[in-house]
Amino acid sequence: MTETPPSPDWTPAPEFVRRSNMAAFQSFLAETRDFHFDDYAALWEWSVSEPGAFWDAIMAFGKVETATPWRAALDDPRLPGAVWFPGATLNYTAHVMRHVRPGRAAIRHEAEDGTLTDLDWETLRDRTAAVAAGLAALGVRRGDRVVGYLPNTPDTVVAFLATASLGAVWSLCAPDMGAATVLERFRQIEPKVLLTASGYAFGGTWRDRSAEVSELIAGLPTLAAWVSMDAAEAVDDGSLARTDWAALCASKERAAPEMLPFDHPLWIVYSSGTTGTPKAIVHGHGGVMLEHLKLLGLHCDIGADDVFAWYSSTGWIMWNVQVGGLLTGATVALAEGSPGFPDNGRLWRFIERAGVTVFGAGAAWYIACMKAGIVPREEADLSAVKMLGSTGSPLPPEAYAWIYETVRPDVWIAPIAGGTDLAGVFLAGAPTLPVRIGEMQCRALGAGVHAFDADGNALENDVGELVCTTPMPSMPLFFWGDADGSRLRESYFDTYPGVWRHGDWVRITPDGGGIIYGRSDATINRHGIRMGTADIYRVVEDMAGIADSLVVDLEYLGKTSCMILFVKLAPGASLDESLEAAIVAELKRRVSPHHVPDDIVATPDIPYTLTGKKLEVPIKKRLLGQPMEAVATRDAMANPDCLTWYDRFARDFNPG
Repeated sequence: MTETPPSPDWTPAPEFVRRSNMAAFQSFLAETRDFHFDDYAALWEWSVSEPGAFWDAIMAFGKVETATPWRAALDDPRLPGAVWFPGATLNYTAHVMRHVRPGRAAIRHEAEDGTLTDLDWETLRDRTAAVAAGLAALGVRRGDRVVGYLPNTPDTVVAFLATASLGAVWSLCAPDMGAATVLERFRQIEPKVLLTASGYAFGGTWRDRSAEVSELIAGLPTLAAWVSMDAAEAVDDGSLARTDWAALCASKERAAPEMLPFDHPLWIVYSSGTTGTPKAIVHGHGGVMLEHLKLLGLHCDIGADDVFAWYSSTGWIMWNVQVGGLLTGATVALAEGSPGFPDNGRLWRFIERAGVTVFGAGAAWYIACMKAGIVPREEADLSAVKMLGSTGSPLPPEAYAWIYETVRPDVWIAPIAGGTDLAGVFLAGAPTLPVRIGEMQCRALGAGVHAFDADGNALENDVGELVCTTPMPSMPLFFWGDADGSRLRESYFDTYPGVWRHGDWVRITPDGGGIIYGRSDATINRHGIRMGTADIYRVVEDMAGIADSLVVDLEYLGKTSCMILFVKLAPGASLDESLEAAIVAELKRRVSPHHVPDDIVATPDIPYTLTGKKLEVPIKKRLLGQPMEAVATRDAMANPDCLTWYDRFARDFNPG
């Protein structure tokens, strides 16, 4: 495949570049290390060819203080099993608290009803220290697991910071997840303390989770304590003594952060959980700190004077990333509740009300706003926003164009791609680079990202498996319970030994940008020509009468493959011969004649995970004959009721 790079659709102004943290980092390298780079490409090349020197520079530029010296930045570069900063001791919470400034908000919170409150830096410091002392009094020690079933509030952030301060290990699930799904995660890690809220507001409705809280308490036999953030009468389970959150916060005792080894576990996060047993992924204090200082400080250009918001539930890794804004000294702005209540303009108005300068959300939210006819600049004053970020799924070119047209033509659009697995990114934005519609601006610093073919050869400007050939400090330390490391190796390193395979199709463009084409295991492979599902969705969902879609390509040993396109129709539309013909014509015209579905089926809904990803692979597996209960976890879904329809369709489906 050969393509001429498109002309930039946005170019940063010289003053914007000069004032950026990326430019400051390059000046820092020149002044302190005598490293000089003519452009971003040269800087990236150095960062992946000399990863030890690069991450050592991030440590210094980010002013990360360690209580003890280290032998080397990268003592062992192997994948998996790289050893970073042996001997160094530090603490995530300690670094956050270096940014305490009187009179400035650390956390700004908007409840769904519009109530806006601030938690200032001094109160955050004092409350975190008090809660840490309270947890210690409950018996929490270094290495113990503290878990939360909590909504997106400042208290949840405080609980995390207090846990990390003690060297205990944090894990969090969103309260919209069912008890069985949460127990499948938390039981693996044998927690000592559970923190809960008995409900949350979403879409204008109070969702009572008292029964789920009781199930969690009963289903976690290792618990020594339960901390409730509710009034005493909200949940009263007699099987475990109840500790009141307000009492912890009001304690006069204070616990200072403990200095911990660089690779001491910080938190446990989980794979999406749509298929199989979730992987309990362990990340470390030092690795997460450095990755987030790089991602947020350099690639998102966030500093102490910024207000940073990334709309997320507490069940998505972007919640963790958003909290990472505190590592830069920025104010973190949390929007709790539904992004579409009371209407799709809610988050745009939140940006203005909270003074947000850097904002991010899932690509699906931008697309929903675009389809709803929202004109953001008519909803709110967005003049303070310098960057709009996106992740979760590919941001289609139409959404870029819509943002330029309806927000501001000079706003910086910076989608990112990475994931829960490494609590960070492989592809990102850069304030020093142009933006081309449909592309992520660059491969992230320190991430040796390439597109590989099946034989492990790097492809130039062609679609291949997204791999990372260099170690990164935020890659998993291990999976909980994976004593011999076999499950971790199978997850990332079996396809290309010594190289991380991420499971996405990517093309690295001639100008150094990147385009994600969807999950590699959901790829459409027709007549030997591979195509990502995003290419199909971009065309189909742009058509009148189509609200949403899902495509699967069923490949059978010794049989002809079958591509099925499920479409959710817009109100009033019907899947008649005219619409089917129009879909086929548009796919032939805008994708390729090879990538036309064998069947187009109207469906009442498209299945999504709680983090906004379409269930392409689980539906594909169900249609290939696996039982629905083996391929999809209902409580990990945003709309589990629609699985009944797909299960019935699969029973009636005859691939022969």
